[in-house]
Amino acid sequence: MHNVSQTSQAPLVEYLLRLGDNALILGQRHAEWCGHAPALEEELGLLNVGLDLFGQARHWLGYAAELISAEGGQGEIDADHLAFRRDAQDFRNLLLVEQPNDDFAVTLGRQFLFDAWHYHLLSALVEAKDSRIAEIAAKSLKEVTYHLRRSSEWVTRLGDGTEESHARMQRAIDLLWRFTGELTEADAVDAAMREAGIAPDAEALAADWRDTVAQVLTHATLTLPDFDAWTYRGGKQGHHTEHLGFLLAEMQALPRAYSDATVW
Repeated sequence: MHNVSQTSQAPLVEYLLRLGDNALILGQRHAEWCGHAPALEEELGLLNVGLDLFGQARHWLGYAAELISAEGGQGEIDADHLAFRRDAQDFRNLLLVEQPNDDFAVTLGRQFLFDAWHYHLLSALVEAKDSRIAEIAAKSLKEVTYHLRRSSEWVTRLGDGTEESHARMQRAIDLLWRFTGELTEADAVDAAMREAGIAPDAEALAADWRDTVAQVLTHATLTLPDFDAWTYRGGKQGHHTEHLGFLLAEMQALPRAYSDATVW
């Protein structure tokens, strides 16, 4: 993997990797439901969301690959290389998206917490000064608008449903909450992208995410966790949970074994 920290485009490349890796890893989690969902209709729904995310990942990683290749030193690379030739420590996805599917409630809870952030992020990125980012964000926003509506409806349906479904949905939110801190915390890369007129203001994004989460969880009769609670961090800097390694081992097995295989 090319050392992006040594390129003149380092902050932008890092930011693109974060966007692409989030979509790629969450899309892979959705792919794991193939043949295992509680109903055929929901299996198709989960897989369609996953396909949307894979498409978004290809756009973000493709742009990152172009910038890395333009710097030279590692030859031409593409989105396939970034998706299937990097090790876990080179991925920049949020810890939230790499968490295991567990049960249907956890899968939909994870999707909702991510969608609520993803929607507001993309809504801001459509105004980015980088026209390529703005174009990708505009296309992705159409898909993520549906993703948020779907996951919000499921959280409400389960939370305000039976005693069993309510308990499972509350457990899911409580279990995942410890990985939400990265969603609203800005670092040097985020600050650089904000200064460049690309990334939104971190405080504004955090406020929008919290408002959406609070509104949906309240409507779902679920107990809202403390937004100021301690949470895990590090995914954006390449420090991941043990779950990512297992996911990548499965996802990358074919292209690593057969270098000339086509996987997209």
